[in-house]
Parts: sequence; C-alpha cells; structure tokens
Amino acid sequence: MNTHSDRFRAPSIPKSAMPLSTAALLISSLTTLLTWFVLWQLALAMAGVTEEQVAVSLEKKMYWSAMLARVSDLPWFAWLVLAVLALVPLLLFFPTVKAILQARQARTALQFENLIAARVATANSSNFSWYAIGYSVFVVLFFGGIWFVIAKDIAVGNTFFKLDLMWEKASLVVSAFLTNVFIFMVAQVFILIWGLLIALARMVPGAAGQPIRLLATLYTDAFRGLPSVITIYLIGFGLPLTGFPILGDLPPVWYAIFALTLTYGAYVAEVYRAGIESIHPSQMMAARSLGLNFTQTMRFVIVPQAIRRIIPPLLNDFIGLQKDTALVNVIGTIDAFNQSRILASNNFNLSTVTIVAILFVLITIPQARLVDRLLEKDASKTRGAK
Repeated sequence: MNTHSDRFRAPSIPKSAMPLSTAALLISSLTTLLTWFVLWQLALAMAGVTEEQVAVSLEKKMYWSAMLARVSDLPWFAWLVLAVLALVPLLLFFPTVKAILQARQARTALQFENLIAARVATANSSNFSWYAIGYSVFVVLFFGGIWFVIAKDIAVGNTFFKLDLMWEKASLVVSAFLTNVFIFMVAQVFILIWGLLIALARMVPGAAGQPIRLLATLYTDAFRGLPSVITIYLIGFGLPLTGFPILGDLPPVWYAIFALTLTYGAYVAEVYRAGIESIHPSQMMAARSLGLNFTQTMRFVIVPQAIRRIIPPLLNDFIGLQKDTALVNVIGTIDAFNQSRILASNNFNLSTVTIVAILFVLITIPQARLVDRLLEKDASKTRGAK
C-alpha cells in the first residue's frame, strides 16, 4: 500500500523529451513558413499590387511571373528590410536544435543508467523547447499584426497609419498634446496635496473628529463611484452657469484640472491612508509618548515613512490620470484628442488619432517600467528582511 510520500515522489526515470522537442521543431517550421508568406504579401503591398491584380494573374496562370516582375522594382532598402525580417524566424531553430540534442543526450544517459545526467538533459531540453514555442507565438502574433495591417489592399494601414497625413498633421497634434501635459502636471500637484488632506481627515482621532471623518468618507465614496467624464462634464458646464465671479470665468483647462483633482484626490487619499496604516502602531505610540500631538506625529514621523511605501501605487494612479486627460474634450478643451478628431473628420481618416495614441503610449511606458522596478526593489528588500 502506497503511503502519502510515495504518491508524490518524483519518478525515477524521466519521461522522454523527444516528443516536446519534435513539437517545437514543427511549430518553428510552421512559424517560419507563415512569416515568409506574410513577408511576400508585404512585398506585394509595397509594390502596389492589389487583390484584383492578384486575382487576374491567377486566372491567366501568370501569378509568379507577374508578381515577381512587380516586386523586382522595389528599392534596395526595401529588400534589405524584407531580408532581415525573413531571417528572424530562423533564429527559432537554434533553441529547437538544442532541445533535440539535449533529448538525445538524455536518451543516451538512460541507456547507461545515468539518471542524474538524464534528468538534467531532459530539463534542459524542455526549457529549450518551451523557449522556442514561446517565441514562435510571439513571432506569429507580430507578423499576424503586419498581415492584418496590409490585408484587403492595406485597408487597415490606410485607415490608421497613413504616413503622409500623420507627418503633415503631427505638429498640430503635438502642440495640442502640450495641453494634456499641462493638465496632468498641474493636477498631479493639487492631487498630492488634496489627497493627503483627505487621508488625514479620515484618520482624525477622537469623538470630536467623527464629523470630519464622516465628511471625508462621504467624499471618497462619492468621487470614487462617479465616472471621471461625468465629473468633468458637470464642473466644466455647471460652474460657468452658476455665475460666481471667479469660478464662472475660468478657462476650460482649469475646470478640467479642478474636476480631475476631485476625482483622483479620492483615489490618492485611499493610497495615502493605506500607506499610513501600514506603519506599525508603535511608531505612533512612541511619538505621542514623546509629547508630539497628532499633527506633529503625522508630519514628522508617520507620513514621511508612508510616502516611501506608496510611491509605486501613486505612480499607477498618475498613469491613469494622464490617460484621463483625454476626457477633457467633452467640455470643449482643444487637447490632443479633440484636435485629432477635428483633423480626422476633415480628412476622413483616423491616422491623426493614431498619433495621439502613440504619444500617450510613449509617456506611459517609461513610467510603467519605473513602477515595475520600484515594486521589484521593494519586494527584494522584503525578501531580504525575512
């Protein structure tokens, strides 16, 4: 009768790695053929060959002669790019061949009853096989995206990536994008201050602070539940209708800043509160025992420690803030998205909107990688402490 330990004991003889390595070889081969097919379609698209012309050449049984004559007129740098791209899938065969060699080495080790060497070789073969399969999926998705762009006589490419229009209108869109940059740069400062005040209000001690805690809680619950676009719309169109001397005469940009500050202030307040509550209670007790009041304790002891812990989640919120600046178009602010929409409607093409998407991605990716680096650094410190 098997015991509990026997059921979960690793098998003495490792399974053969040859089936997985063979599958990796097959997948790499199919990926290479698919890539070359897409590159041939790309060459035809670069040569200006339409689907109708392809159909005619197939009917006349002159496909290869007609198509080769068209693509032969491509410039040398186009052929250089196509050649480099054609070599990319061939790199998949390096880990595939290593996987097959390791699988054979494992089989040879088993013949000599060298189980340790067999297990090592099997593990290496499996790693190389999955490496090749994983990158095959990446190559398929990448070249599949290229095929999607050039399909149907470059229908998608001409709709979203019309290069001459993007080059012509890029300066207008970039100039309007500076409005987005101004909004989230100014709003970030206000949000940091306002969010900290709300977080401290939610933590005011004693019965006397209960009304303040209640108001802060109601605020955070309300604005976290309210979509940003509704807040921007209500403030952007509502405040000018009130007729207040100052609030009713502001430029639309400042209404957008005000609305985003109210919305993201609720989220940032909760981030602050989580960071403050993560500090050990002994820190608060020690500060109060030294005679510091609540405000001094928060200012000199708790908040400085909490801020170091909440930098990654704060950056995540600010990444969301940067993207939400595109919502200010609902109140008529000429930001990058609004400018691109005007240009798109005038030219019946969405390539200018693609410029906006690229700009937002370019400013977001470095910050996202910074957040990942900070989280990894914090996790390594935590593991080191343990």
